Amino acid sequence: MAWPRLRTEDWTATRDTLHMWTQIVGKVRMAYAPAVNHWWHVTFYVSARGLTTSAVPHPGGLVEMEFDFLDHQLHIRTDDGRTRSVSLAPKTVAAFYRETMAALASLGIEPELHAVPNEVDPAIPFAGDDVHRDYDGAAARAFWQQLAHVARVFERFRTGFVGKASPVHFFWGAMDLAHTRFSGRTAPPHPGGAPNCPPSVMREGYSHELASFGFWPGGGAEGAFYAYAYPEPPGYPGEPVSPPGAHYDKDMREFLLPYEIVADSPDPEAALTAFLESTYAAAADLAAWDRALLDR
Repeated sequence: MAWPRLRTEDWTATRDTLHMWTQIVGKVRMAYAPAVNHWWHVTFYVSARGLTTSAVPHPGGLVEMEFDFLDHQLHIRTDDGRTRSVSLAPKTVAAFYRETMAALASLGIEPELHAVPNEVDPAIPFAGDDVHRDYDGAAARAFWQQLAHVARVFERFRTGFVGKASPVHFFWGAMDLAHTRFSGRTAPPHPGGAPNCPPSVMREGYSHELASFGFWPGGGAEGAFYAYAYPEPPGYPGEPVSPPGAHYDKDMREFLLPYEIVADSPDPEAALTAFLESTYAAAADLAAWDRALLDR
């Protein structure tokens, strides 16, 4: 099956609006979900129609919120059978925020949020964001279809590791689909530096030595795959990785592989798997991970 094509420059305005919408819904999950290491409790998951919070406990029961990129609705469902929807259509972030909070309130759900986005600059409070207002439904659907293809490869890659590993999940802070492997050793405190994100958040996310992999809608003409290690072992930038076109970015301190190289290859899944396997090997071997114990 051909991988979806979506040029970054063709949907930047929609991407930026959708990013803020996901932050609003993500902060609802964060308000209620019990804490899990590395902030895994705040993420979304790829669903058969878009992105879902999965079932989240709240004082009245369970609630699930799902971005449906087929019917272009934000569906809100509770465990007692009640539902609400907010349309995904051209509208400001402020309007989406008001509508989403009102829909939740009508279900008796009134979360306390820090209603300002993270990991972006400038960080416009949701209630006052009349800047981001674009929504191209076809582009949003294509992005979700990209995530679905990537998630399938990431899930298979995940089976090759028996150590501590994250789910394949979507972080709304940076708007990326990610998967992370851990050596089992602690890491030095992270210095922070993400815009509008407290250093404590980064320290929790990077509390243990890791190799991380992901996809986000930037870094290439059609987005990019990335891989990095924390802490970065000596020699990591110079390690040979696959496939051709993958390279180390000195500014971002990670390996990048443009999405278009994968999508154009005769076997996209094999090309992406080669990137994941080779960058993992670079991190694990240089940092002397116990691969006999950790690898399946």
